[in-house]
Amino acid sequence: MKYTSFSLFIHPSLSLSLSDGLAAFRSFLQSEFSDENVEFWTACEDFKKTKNPVKMAAKAKKIYEDFIQPEGPREVNIDHFTKDVTLRNLVDLTPATFDLAQKRIFALMEKDSFGRFLRSEQYQELLVN
Repeated sequence: MKYTSFSLFIHPSLSLSLSDGLAAFRSFLQSEFSDENVEFWTACEDFKKTKNPVKMAAKAKKIYEDFIQPEGPREVNIDHFTKDVTLRNLVDLTPATFDLAQKRIFALMEKDSFGRFLRSEQYQELLVN
């Protein structure tokens, strides 16, 4: 199946061997040393599904420390406004806590990384298989 829309490609309800597509995209980003964006996006998707408040707090802390915190080991590139909103959201956790940051990173991947991925060898191999 050929994809030209990032939102269709990465949407969780797709039956495409989504795991294959996401794995190929992740592999492509790793080859570019920029997989923190897709890792952040998937961590946020997992966070949204968490119902237990204790687990939600632990996941929120890990997401913040890994991806949002300045100088974090996998810090994603988001603007100060988005960081501030996200920090305020951490006070009262909901499944939407990271939504703004996740949307910003999604837009960045859609605009930048996904176009390069569509022209990559990893994507061409995905089409063949």
